[in-house]
Amino acid sequence: MAPASATVTAEADPEVEQVRRFNRAVTQRVGALSDHYLARSRPLSACRVLWEIGDEGAEVRALRARLDMDSGQLSRVLRTLEADALIEVAPSPADARIRVARLTPAGIAERGVLDERSDELARSILSPLHPAQREQLVAAMRSVERLITASLVQTRIVDPEHPDAKRCLRAYVAELSRRADTPFDPHTGSTAEPHEVRPPAGAFLVAYLGEEPIGCGAVKHRPGSPSDVKRMWVAESARGLGLGRRLLRELEQLVRESGADAVRLETNEALIEAITMYRSAGYVEVPPFNDESFADHWFAKALS
Repeated sequence: MAPASATVTAEADPEVEQVRRFNRAVTQRVGALSDHYLARSRPLSACRVLWEIGDEGAEVRALRARLDMDSGQLSRVLRTLEADALIEVAPSPADARIRVARLTPAGIAERGVLDERSDELARSILSPLHPAQREQLVAAMRSVERLITASLVQTRIVDPEHPDAKRCLRAYVAELSRRADTPFDPHTGSTAEPHEVRPPAGAFLVAYLGEEPIGCGAVKHRPGSPSDVKRMWVAESARGLGLGRRLLRELEQLVRESGADAVRLETNEALIEAITMYRSAGYVEVPPFNDESFADHWFAKALS
């Protein structure tokens, strides 16, 4: 029997420990733990809500999604800001069911002070460093921001006729038609109609940043044959996050789960970035396997 004082500890994960050290350093350095953030009379959460409301105001539900705050926490913060006469919350003129938060004149002045204090805090972080260190820190922050954003992206299987799926598909068709020499017609050639990419015939995947759909992709299963990857698209605002590769990996996993041991796709020669990604992901160019007139390249990949 082990001594009473003995404890069992899990083996430390160096990556997890580094993230925890980083979080501790940042929260302490920016004053996130203080109830008087930026030397004001409120915590960081209230200051952030005030800043996010902005000059144009914001719907309460949009604030909740943007800041990833639960409704109870946000309601408490809004009530506090209202009690301080910094904001007003009222029904939207367009739809009384929707509440909108707007800054009062005092709130606008307070937001200006927060902007000034935020600039001062940023300068206080940079000023002790020599130029090379400042350049290194800013570059590292840019990378961290991009990677943190990538980690916030979530993917969901949705019905192909869901409004978010339709929104992504409209953007996908518009971009293909804009970039290629000929307009793209999704209803001809190798199609991906709703019934073809709805379980069990297939699946439609949408990527979200918060509640904003920023990418999509679909698989179309063919019993006894390789499945097709269809409708791969990433919003321009989300490119550079590695989302295309992530969508492709998740679509391949859906193909594996369907029982197929290979996947294939076709694409237009104008989509140079996509072609590069497919090749680097192990796709091999093969002879045409369908009659898609919009395609110039056909690829296939065996799945382990």
